[in-house]
Amino acid sequence: MSLPLIARAQQAAKVWRIGIFVPGYLPTCGSDQAPPAFAAFRHAFRDLGYVESQNYVLVVRCATDAAQAARVAEEIATANPDALIVASNELAHAVKKATTTVPVVFFGVTNPDREGLVATLPRPGGNLTGFSHLTQELAGKRLELLRDAVPRLRKVAILGVEKHPSILTEAARLRLETRVFFATTPGAFDAAFGAIARAGADGLLVDAHPMFWVEREQIVKHIALLKVPAIYETRDYVIAGGLMAYGASLIDMSQRAAGYVDKILKGAKPADLPVEQPTKFELVINLKTAKALGLTIPQSLLLRTDEVIQ
Repeated sequence: MSLPLIARAQQAAKVWRIGIFVPGYLPTCGSDQAPPAFAAFRHAFRDLGYVESQNYVLVVRCATDAAQAARVAEEIATANPDALIVASNELAHAVKKATTTVPVVFFGVTNPDREGLVATLPRPGGNLTGFSHLTQELAGKRLELLRDAVPRLRKVAILGVEKHPSILTEAARLRLETRVFFATTPGAFDAAFGAIARAGADGLLVDAHPMFWVEREQIVKHIALLKVPAIYETRDYVIAGGLMAYGASLIDMSQRAAGYVDKILKGAKPADLPVEQPTKFELVINLKTAKALGLTIPQSLLLRTDEVIQ
């Protein structure tokens, strides 16, 4: 066999190692629950000609706090995968500290330039690039949609791990009275939701945070007991029984992340791949939950909904 043929045979036999680092609990990191973004990446990667367990393996890692994220990021850096997908600002920061050589594609990340994850959006300049999420920028839109669903809305509780002035500014613009209730760990949920119940809010905004996403089923159950209409960032909450969600599509971004990973495996450098903004946004409403709350969702709002869960 000639040398060029040997080289091509070796290339054809290459099995790429693709890491994915997400918020979640060991040992399954949520993959046993088949999150839509996992499936979306696999489908998009298959469409690009990759076959799992034949020419690539997907290695899932996860973390739930900063210390664990730092430890797992170091393990990932040592394993040196061919590419790494990261979901969330917190995990992206941990990876950036752990490695300057592993090519990283992030999604579900807010303000990557202002957060110092990349130099600029058009020219990231390092080993990280990906897809910005516009999380906080959409908070005002979420409040508007919640008001459309609940015309009596005046007092809004906000569940968060910290106070975001942008949300309070948007609430003031909409003439909504707000109060922030903090829960920095799952163990703080009981106290936070007890305080929300005593506050007598007309509605609830669950701020975007990886810990909340990981604990979405528990959060949705708490809110169901409160019988308070709530809006979230992603459809995953609504699938779990939440009332409504609005935000950039994680499914769309994970599909686009597959395209960036493909480019990197073919020789592209993250430094040269611009950070892209969301192109698809989705409004999802759970009518079963609305009925349980005694809410009638206006037809005008239903006509703007991308997905209705019966």
